[in-house]
Amino acid sequence: MVKVQDPTDELVAGRYRLLEVVHREEGRDGWHGQDVEFERPVTLTRSRLPDHLREQAEHRTAARILRESERMGLVCPGKVSTVVDVIEDNDFLWTVTERSPGVPLSALLGKGPVNYIRTARIGLGLLDVIAAAHRHGQTHGDLSPGQIWVDDQGSVTVSGFGLMGATCSARVTAPSYASPEQARGESTGPAADLWALGAMMYAMVEGRPPIRDRGRLDATLRAVDRLPIRQPAKAGPLSPAIQGLLRRDLLERVPEPVVREALTRILKQELDDSAPTAQLPVFRDTYGAAQRTGRTFGGRTVSRPVLVGGALVVTVVCFAVLTAAGGLPDDDTSASGSAPSPTASGSPPAASGTPSAAPTDTATAPERPPAASTPASPSPTVEETPSSTFSTYNAPEGFSIDLPTGWKPLRTNGTSDLSYRVTFGASGDPRTLAVTYSTRLGPDPVEVWAQLEPSLRSESTDYERVGDIRAVDYRGFEGADMEWFSVSDGVRERTLGRGFLIGDSEGFSLRWTTPADEWNDSANQEALDVFFQSFQPE
Repeated sequence: MVKVQDPTDELVAGRYRLLEVVHREEGRDGWHGQDVEFERPVTLTRSRLPDHLREQAEHRTAARILRESERMGLVCPGKVSTVVDVIEDNDFLWTVTERSPGVPLSALLGKGPVNYIRTARIGLGLLDVIAAAHRHGQTHGDLSPGQIWVDDQGSVTVSGFGLMGATCSARVTAPSYASPEQARGESTGPAADLWALGAMMYAMVEGRPPIRDRGRLDATLRAVDRLPIRQPAKAGPLSPAIQGLLRRDLLERVPEPVVREALTRILKQELDDSAPTAQLPVFRDTYGAAQRTGRTFGGRTVSRPVLVGGALVVTVVCFAVLTAAGGLPDDDTSASGSAPSPTASGSPPAASGTPSAAPTDTATAPERPPAASTPASPSPTVEETPSSTFSTYNAPEGFSIDLPTGWKPLRTNGTSDLSYRVTFGASGDPRTLAVTYSTRLGPDPVEVWAQLEPSLRSESTDYERVGDIRAVDYRGFEGADMEWFSVSDGVRERTLGRGFLIGDSEGFSLRWTTPADEWNDSANQEALDVFFQSFQPE
């Protein structure tokens, strides 16, 4: 291999001219280029080297990439990019391939969400390649949108075989698409490729990866390993397959034949112009399909209980990381609920791996979500207080609070584990109050707010924190306050969130949002005082 300097106007390795950038992702950049020696178009991909490759001799890395690329070209002709050269560049590796048709999947994602039919078609094409690789004992280990090329017909070409493979090194490229076991530095196997497939289909339908890039490699890998994932909201009949691929336990990930059956059925029904695919029938014969193929993961045969958990029951919702701030995922993006952003209600980033029922939204009085073990909730009651402007609201969820006259529940979200959020307000009033109860909380409310902030910052418009996150003692409960600005529908808003623990893993949060220029109005300050003084958990 030839050593080269960082790309400038000079040729890479004295031979390859860089023409235009075609994709960028963490640890990896790609260019369309020209092989000036043979006057042919090529694609050059520069990838950051993981530790295990830096320790190897240069010729071993190049030989493995060339060998695995050639082998995959024979197994999947026309579906794997042909490698023509491998070049070392300090801590990076250049892989030069023949120009693939179409554009990188990263460019397609840059245009916004993709409908589930096209996603299923691309996913099936990618599955064909990785399944063939797995049958021949190869693991890609580094799949990401920058390694997948798609054309207008949905045909897929895959590059990058041989860079990672089955190693015990954490990925250093595109960490948002690393599997949890890769993020922990454990040995990579076929299940990691299936996770990456699920993560890319999630990104296609949702317009963002299941775990967002945190700005630092170690922070993103920690998030991949620890943070739950929100249920995809735009996947339609693809949702069970995506959630089955994104199961943290690699032994419970839905196997290749089951995924293929689901994707094929969706495409067939589209061609037949039949009714939309129902979710559960997609995985009706998961056990039989896996049993017929004898597919195993990590040397263990996938058993019937795993298939039931990984396929039939995959329709459970992965709920949000419920923090000491008490967040639940919902469709609101501002505390006023005027646009779809998590800032609003201060909703935390995505969810716990604990199975839970899908959230429900209502526009009337809140209800506890139906659960077999939960008795029917009593109707809310309102009692007049001595104040002429506030009334006591007794919520069926299990709390009471004094609200301004005319206020009522606007939205209610809940889960089968009894976590919920109730958002209060009144028609024509720009202010809102969200009360959240959580059953899976961390021990330090200040730390939880700190972990939540990057998500608020990335998903909010003009997010700006006000001061420091402050530890508070709220009527004997351990808690924390955080305030921030954001913009919703062109209006700058200010939110104060107070989260507090009422037990080892239970707690509430109160989130008060008003237009920023009205924050200090005496009526708003009085309302906030009344909320804090009157709130009573059951």
